[in-house]
Amino acid sequence: MANEQNLRPFKKGEVANPNGRPRKYVSLLKEQGYKLSEVNDAIQALMSMDVEELKTVLDNPKATILELTIANAMLKSLKKGSLYSMETLLTRVYGKPKETQEVTQDSKIEVVFVTGKTIL
Repeated sequence: MANEQNLRPFKKGEVANPNGRPRKYVSLLKEQGYKLSEVNDAIQALMSMDVEELKTVLDNPKATILELTIANAMLKSLKKGSLYSMETLLTRVYGKPKETQEVTQDSKIEVVFVTGKTIL
């Protein structure tokens, strides 16, 4: 149960999260004019690199904004121990895996037909 002393109601017109949800990296890159195939190719290439190679990309003055953004996102995720950025990038390139569910039903269904009276 929450400590009610620490709770305060919202005032009319007050917004709890004024900046909204942070945008995903890939969406931002597409807005900057990169084509989907360019984004996917860069993601694939950068995901095959080790940490030292990613750091080299960040230190390279000739690296594109696309490469810098993806490399930075990957290194931040690694430092935080979070897979959110990695999952976002993998989903963008390879698509979301199909989810399967097994449904079992142990109960029996009984169907009873009621016939009406027939008059001869």
